[in-house]
Amino acid sequence: MFEQADLKVHGKGMMALARMSTRGHPRIGLVVSKKNVKLAVDRNRFKRLVRESVRLRQDHLPSVDIVILAKRGAQDIDNETLTRQLHGMWKRLQRDAQAVSAPPPPNGVTRDA
Repeated sequence: MFEQADLKVHGKGMMALARMSTRGHPRIGLVVSKKNVKLAVDRNRFKRLVRESVRLRQDHLPSVDIVILAKRGAQDIDNETLTRQLHGMWKRLQRDAQAVSAPPPPNGVTRDA
């Protein structure tokens, strides 16, 4: 996944790597290291909020396998800000996934026209 990600979406204190899937629904994986988020309570809070965000938006997310990586400073983000960040990341992921999966235009035709 880390070397073969189709999409990368960055957010404050986190990054999402995604790979297109044929399963018909999104799947989530979490990497929250003790090195980047020291306290277990902060790691668990981060994971809980990410899972909840995916659960609430799963009908709008494309069929992708997503890995969320927590970066240093993720524990300093409050719940409301983290939720907003995730919402924005899901929107960008959805937009980027549509661009990747869209068929190329016929020869001589541009998408801007």
